[in-house]
Amino acid sequence: MAVQHWADALRKAKKTALISDGKRKAHYVFEDGNEMAEEYDLKTDELVLRKWRHKTSFGGQGQWTWEVGETNPNDINVTSDLIKENSSNPLFMRKDTKASFQLRIRNISYPAEVYSVSAEPTERCCVIRTSNKKYYKKFSIPDLDRCQLPLESAALSFTHANNTLIISVSELSPLVSLNYFL
Repeated sequence: MAVQHWADALRKAKKTALISDGKRKAHYVFEDGNEMAEEYDLKTDELVLRKWRHKTSFGGQGQWTWEVGETNPNDINVTSDLIKENSSNPLFMRKDTKASFQLRIRNISYPAEVYSVSAEPTERCCVIRTSNKKYYKKFSIPDLDRCQLPLESAALSFTHANNTLIISVSELSPLVSLNYFL
């Protein structure tokens, strides 16, 4: 039922699409005034970027927030250049594939056996813990929340290579295929 609601919201939204720089770019303006911009790679047809802009409480346009993909260095605010994060801090980002949602944490160098990834169905979030108590992160997957689909530990898997922890949430084929350009 909720999947149908999300599909209806996408169908009713004002859409603009174009092809540029080897990417198919789509911009949606929903009935409530919120905006979503997506970019798909033309060769692989995979989602490269999804960002949202919500209306402010006074009705103006808010800042873009990234849901999938990396932030563009050109989009960084001038005032944030005064204080920067350490480049060796863990960097959390999402990169989806056609078969699963993928979350990546870069600059995290502990061995693979230290990590524990689990789902908290009551809070509708995933939790990453290390046995050495050096890293802890809770995160949700907005796509699952929008469609009110369950989050189960059985659907979670992870690998670690090159100082990057890759978490995959699979067995979501109806939702993943729905996200590919309605």
